[in-house]
Amino acid sequence: MLGLDRITFDPQIMGGQACIRGMRITVALIINLVANGMTREEVLRAYPYLENEDITQALQYAAWLAQERVSELAGEKK
Repeated sequence: MLGLDRITFDPQIMGGQACIRGMRITVALIINLVANGMTREEVLRAYPYLENEDITQALQYAAWLAQERVSELAGEKK
């Protein structure tokens, strides 16, 4: 997760979920807004304290999480 300096984790903020710059705006919220058709400009208008780079890093963080690999456990049969 190198370079994702805007993604923060604090157990006192939103229960420790990934947030943007310590604010009560979760990465999940941003991803959901974009996934449901909002443009960056619409997100920035709806949340004027966000910056374009916040959206970029939220998407990069989601992409990093999606790289998860599933492998068989030793001795597990299909």
